[in-house]
Amino acid sequence: MKVILWDIDGTLLDFEAAEKAAIRQCFSSFELGECTNEMLTTYQTINREYWKRLERGDISKKDALVARFYDLLEKYGLDTSVAPQVNAEYQVRLGDTICFNRNGLETVKMCKGKVPQYAVTNGTKVAQDRKLRNSGLIDLFDGVFISDEIGIEKPAIGFFDQVFKAIGEYDKSEILIVGDSLTSDIQGGNNAGIVTCWFNPLGKTNDLGLHIDYEISDLSQVLDIVAINSGE
Repeated sequence: MKVILWDIDGTLLDFEAAEKAAIRQCFSSFELGECTNEMLTTYQTINREYWKRLERGDISKKDALVARFYDLLEKYGLDTSVAPQVNAEYQVRLGDTICFNRNGLETVKMCKGKVPQYAVTNGTKVAQDRKLRNSGLIDLFDGVFISDEIGIEKPAIGFFDQVFKAIGEYDKSEILIVGDSLTSDIQGGNNAGIVTCWFNPLGKTNDLGLHIDYEISDLSQVLDIVAINSGE
């Protein structure tokens, strides 16, 4: 492998921890009352469905991001008129809580200078800029590709076409994408014809029948895939 494309949320960073903290902060800021664990679980269910629709191209990102909060607030009888403001605040607060998944930061540091590394993310520019800066990843990557800026979401081939255009000439068999999402990262890798590495620490089932070249439970295993000696 001569290039690594890293997904951010759920792969290098523990997105769920940041998500919960951000939503609770939003409830406090807008005086919406206590954000219970049940509400968080409900939000995650609603959010997953909107992201699936977004990845299929059935809804715009702008509409999806606000609609998920509208649905959440409506379900619990709260003021739905603040949904746009809640979403805007949420994007900022997502970058406040930085939790790396095990060996995430160490693996990126080990690869630095040995193989070009790029972030490939469907997150919003506001949220991802803050995450990358606050986590220090911005100083470790050779480039960052955010769907908000590209105007196309993973897993669409158009997203990856823009990545390939920017990083230069490589054989696709030399480009590795590492991600936790089957529908975004692995499907995107399949669409783009590059090598896929599924970060699957919980041992989930590949129920979509996608082609997976490597399946890992610990991010340090990427070092073996790209043949980097962790003792160097």
